Amino acid sequence: MKIVVHCVYFPPEVGGLESHVHYLCRGLAARGHEVAVVTSLSRPGLARHEVVDGIGVHRTPLPARNALGWFAHAAGSTGRTRALVAGADIVHAQAFPSLLPCALALAGSSTPLVCTLHTSHFLRLAANRAVAPALGKLVEMSDHNFAASKEIADVGEGLGSSISVEVLVNGVDTGIFGPVEGSLPPRDGRRRLIVPRRLFPKNGVEYFVRAMPMIVEGADVDAVVIGDGPERGRLEALAAELGVAGRIDFLGARPHADMPRLICSGELAVFPSLVEATSVAALECMACGVPVAASAVGGLPEIVDETVGGLFPPGDPVTLAAKVLELLADSDLSVRGATGRAMVVGQWSNERLVDRHEEVYGALLGQ
Repeated sequence: MKIVVHCVYFPPEVGGLESHVHYLCRGLAARGHEVAVVTSLSRPGLARHEVVDGIGVHRTPLPARNALGWFAHAAGSTGRTRALVAGADIVHAQAFPSLLPCALALAGSSTPLVCTLHTSHFLRLAANRAVAPALGKLVEMSDHNFAASKEIADVGEGLGSSISVEVLVNGVDTGIFGPVEGSLPPRDGRRRLIVPRRLFPKNGVEYFVRAMPMIVEGADVDAVVIGDGPERGRLEALAAELGVAGRIDFLGARPHADMPRLICSGELAVFPSLVEATSVAALECMACGVPVAASAVGGLPEIVDETVGGLFPPGDPVTLAAKVLELLADSDLSVRGATGRAMVVGQWSNERLVDRHEEVYGALLGQ
């Protein structure tokens, strides 16, 4: 099949959506499909066209990293998308901003259009009564809709009576993400927490920082925060104010290829999110055999339970600290990690994700 995928962001950008699209497309290309991705010139120096892991990547300008910028990129990328979809078997919009350029590029064509609904941005817009009707019209353009979590699927179906959305949790490359030797040695014999979160308010890292004094009272631990963002300066200042600056190392952003060894440097991964779809990063930690403590929001309860870690209410440092200390006191903590690995391999591997996409594509083509 010739498959054209549209997505605002693609590696070297780092994030759950970017990882999902990259690994899905790489898996499809490895099975002999011709895959092209239309994405943005999100950083200076990126090539307008290159081949990455067998995927043809085509980049067009991105005026700004916000909603207006995304839609401006969508409009500006329509011409390039139209050129690529000529002769395509399937066109796949990865997130709602990609639906319009894909639909415009397919005008007058019978080529099937597939959409995957991702991220908290979709949830916020769907909750806006002024925007929701137009968003519903966009989603109705697709011949088949996926969603990264049940929450997103339910919201998507609520936008129109004719809209049907299939829940398909994001996948993980379990060949890359697995138990390996950690790249960060223990410091002063302390146990280590890993927080792989970009530093934006929605990811709730502030509440983890506020929980650290209580965690340190109950266990000799330090923490490594992997990710960057506009909150970094404020969070570092907060850690200093609370007296835990020496216990939290803000590493900043790291290449995705470094993540397995960074994750495996910790005994427990913490996800203090305030809003979440289905966290690819949490699945990657589970695939590495690291237990996960996470906020009970969005799609996280769909992948995290007491067998692989535990949940706590969002935005509450006290219950966050209590859950972390409870898990650190568990003599069978490593068993939870092994259970998480088995669950990802069995249910959420990238191979299974690619399998389902091939099934849906084939059904739409009448194969």
